[in-house]
Amino acid sequence: MDSQTVSRHATGPDAPTAGTLKPNALGVLGILFFVLSAQAPLTGIAGAAPIAVALGNGPGVPAAYLVAGLVILLFSVGFVAMGRHVVDAGAFYTYIGKGLGRTTGTGSAGLALFAYCTIQAAMYGLYGAIVSGLVATHTGLDLPWWVWTLATMAVVQALGAAGVEMGAKVLAVFVLAEFSILSVFALVTLFKGGGPEGLGLADSFSPSAALDGAPGVAVMFAVASMFGFEATAIYGEEAREPRKTVPRATYLAVAVVTGFFALVSWMLISSYGASKATAAAGKALEGGDGAGFVFAPIAADFGGWVGDVLPVLLATSLFAGILTFHNSANRYLFSLGRDRLLPLRLCRLNRRHAPWTAGCVQTVLAVLLVVPFALAGKDPVLTLFSWFSGVAVLAMMLLYLLTSVSVVVFFRRTRLDTRPWNTLIAPALGALGIAGAIWLILANFTTLIGGERSTALWLTLSVPVVMALSLLAARVRGRTVAAADG
Repeated sequence: MDSQTVSRHATGPDAPTAGTLKPNALGVLGILFFVLSAQAPLTGIAGAAPIAVALGNGPGVPAAYLVAGLVILLFSVGFVAMGRHVVDAGAFYTYIGKGLGRTTGTGSAGLALFAYCTIQAAMYGLYGAIVSGLVATHTGLDLPWWVWTLATMAVVQALGAAGVEMGAKVLAVFVLAEFSILSVFALVTLFKGGGPEGLGLADSFSPSAALDGAPGVAVMFAVASMFGFEATAIYGEEAREPRKTVPRATYLAVAVVTGFFALVSWMLISSYGASKATAAAGKALEGGDGAGFVFAPIAADFGGWVGDVLPVLLATSLFAGILTFHNSANRYLFSLGRDRLLPLRLCRLNRRHAPWTAGCVQTVLAVLLVVPFALAGKDPVLTLFSWFSGVAVLAMMLLYLLTSVSVVVFFRRTRLDTRPWNTLIAPALGALGIAGAIWLILANFTTLIGGERSTALWLTLSVPVVMALSLLAARVRGRTVAAADG
C-alpha cells in the first residue's frame, strides 16, 4: 500500500463508513480558486492595506507583501515535498504527526480547526454587517446583521453538501469578479505611468522604504493576507494526479497571491502619490471607512458606478472565503473521524461524496461562535471580525512553524527525499521567517485586533489553551477506542 493510500484508510470494525472523498474532482485551477477565495482578495486589500499603510511603513507596504510572499514560498518548498508522500484531507495535523509524533499532530488538529472556524466566524461578522447595510440602502429593509449571517450559513451548508465541484464553480465566479476589477485598476494605473508622482518604484520597493516607519506592522498584515493557501494540500485526495496537481497549485497560488497584493497595493499608493498615501489612509480610517482608501481611486478611474459595485463585490468576496473555510474545516473533521480521533460518524459522506456529517457539525460550530456576539449586541466588525481574525492568524502561523519543523524531522528520519534544498534548507529558512512573523504578530497583536491589551492577552492565550485541550481530548478518545477494541 503506497504512501498516498495509507492515510486514506480508517481502521477498526466501522472502517467502511469512512470511505474516501471524491477522487479526480479538481484540477490545478479548481484548487487555485479555493485558495484565492480563502485569501478573499478584495477583503484583504480593502481591509488590510489601509491599516498597513497608515500604521506600518506607508508607501513601503508593497515590499512587505514581497517579504511575506518569500517566507511563504520557502515554507511551500518543504510543504510540497511532504505532500508528495502524504496525501490526506487533514493536511497540517497529518504532516505534523508524521514528523513530530502523533501527540503533537493531534494537538495541532484542534488548533487547525480552531483557526479555520474562527476565521470563518470573523468573516461572517463582517459579511453580515456589509450585507445588512447594502440591503438597507437599496431596499429600505433594515434587518440586524445576524439575520443575514444565519441565512448565509444555510446556503453555505447546502453548497458544501452539493460537492466540491459545485463549490469550485461558485467560487470561480466570485473570485474572477473581484480579482478582475482590482487587476484592471492596477494594470491601467501601471501603464499610464502611475499617479501624480509617477510610479514611485523606489518609494515602495527600496530598502529604505521597506524599513521606514513600523515595517513589522506592515509585514504582519501582509502575512495575514496570505492565510488559506495551504488549502492546496487539503484537497489533495480530490485532486486529479495529486502528486503533480498539488505542487503546481501551491506554487502558482503563492506566486499569484504575492504578485497580486504587491502590484495592487503599489498602484493604490501610486494613485495617491507616495508622499500623500499615508495621510490619505489615516484619514480614511479616522472617518470609519478604511475601504474608501481603496474604493476612491478605482471609482476615479472607472466612474461612480464602481462605488456601487465594489461593496457588493466585497460581500461576495467574503462569501467566497466563508465557503472555502467551511470546506476546509469539514474536511479536517472528516479526516479526524477517519483516524478515529473523533467519532466515526464524521466520516459519513452523502451521494456526492461530500462530508455530510462533518459539514453539519462545522455549521453548528459557526453558529456557536457567532450567536453569542449577536445576543450580547456587540459590533460585528469591531469585535467578532477583529478579534477572531487576529487569533486565527496567530494559530495558523503556529501551524506553519510546526509543519516546517516536522518536514525537516520527517525527511531526516525517513530519507524518502534527500534533496537538501527541498527538505532542509528551504524549510529551515521558512521556519525562521515564520518564527519572525509570529514575534511580530505577538508584539503588535493589540493593533491587529483593534482592541485593548486585556482582550489581546486572553485571545493570545486561547491558542495554547486550545492545543492543550486538543491533546487532552485525544488521550481520552484514544483510551475509549482502545477499550472498545478490547
